[in-house]
Amino acid sequence: MSKQALMSRELLLTGAIILLLGIIASRFPAFIAPGNLVNVFNDTAPLILLAIGQMIVILTRCIDLSVAANLALTGMVVAMLNVAMPGLPVPVIIALAITFGAVLGMFNGVLVWKLAIPPIVVTLGTMTIFRGIIFLLSEGRWINAHQLSDAFKAFPRTVLLGLPVMSWIALGAVVLFVVVMNRTSLGRAFYAAGGNPHAATYAGINVGRTQFWAFTISGALSGLAGYLWVSRFAVAFVDLARGFELTVVAACVIGGVAIMGGSGTVLGAMLGALFLGIISNALPVVSISPFWQLAISGSAIIIAVALNASANRKKGRIILKRAEQAT
Repeated sequence: MSKQALMSRELLLTGAIILLLGIIASRFPAFIAPGNLVNVFNDTAPLILLAIGQMIVILTRCIDLSVAANLALTGMVVAMLNVAMPGLPVPVIIALAITFGAVLGMFNGVLVWKLAIPPIVVTLGTMTIFRGIIFLLSEGRWINAHQLSDAFKAFPRTVLLGLPVMSWIALGAVVLFVVVMNRTSLGRAFYAAGGNPHAATYAGINVGRTQFWAFTISGALSGLAGYLWVSRFAVAFVDLARGFELTVVAACVIGGVAIMGGSGTVLGAMLGALFLGIISNALPVVSISPFWQLAISGSAIIIAVALNASANRKKGRIILKRAEQAT
C-alpha cells in the first residue's frame, strides 16, 4: 500500500476507535472517564510493545508466532531471578529481560537466515520449545505476588505525570521505533527486504541479515513485555499469555501492516493494538464473554487482509489503465 493509503487507514482506524468508545459510552458512560481510559491504555501497553516487534518482522515477509512464549519464558526467568536475588536493582532486571528476549529472538533469526527454514515453521517450533523450558524451569509451579519483591512489582505501576511507567515505556517505544523506521538505514532496509527482496539484494541489502535483526528486535520487545506483564500482574506460570500471539498479529493487520510484507507503520500497529485493547476491556462491561475475543481477533484479521488485498487490486488496475492509455 502507498503512504497515502496507510495514512487513510490510520485515520479510519482512529475514527473507528472513537466510534467504538462512543458506542460503549452510550451504555456505560464511566468507561470513557479519563482514569479508566488511562487504565485501558496501560493494560494495552504490552500488546503495543509486541505489535511493534511483530510489525517489523512482518515487514520483512516473516512472522513471529513465538512472541507470547518469549514473553512468558522471559517473565518466568526474571521472576525466578527476583525470588533468588530480591535485592537486584530493577533496571538490571529490565536490562536482563531485554537481553534474554533478544537472544531468544536471535535464535529464531539464525534459523530463518542461515538454515532458510520458513519463519512460520521456526516460530511454531520455538513457541513450543519456550513453553517446555518454562515447565522445566518452574516444574509447573506458579510464582505469586508474595514471592516477588515490592520494588519488582512497584516499578511499572509508579505514576509519572498522570500515567503509569508501563504506559510511558510503551509510548517511548512508539517514538523510538517511529524514528528507527523512518530515519535510519536499518528501518529502510526492513521495508526494502519485504517490499522487493530481489531488488533489495541488488541494492546491497542482505535480506537474511535484515530478517535476523527484525527477529532480534521482536524478541527484545517481547522480553521487555515479559517483565512488565509479570511485575504488573504479580504472577508467572507456564501458560502465561498463551494464545496472545494471535492478538498480536491481529493488531498489526488491523493497523494496516501488509501480511505479505513491505508495508506498515508503527503508528498503525499501535492503533490496532488500542482497538483490540478497548474491545478486550469493554467485553466484560457489555456482558460478553472474554472468550469471544479470539473470535473477534480472527474475524478482524480476515477483514483487514481483505481490505489490504482490495486496496492493492485497485492500485494495480490504475497502473494497467495508465499503461493502456500510454500505448
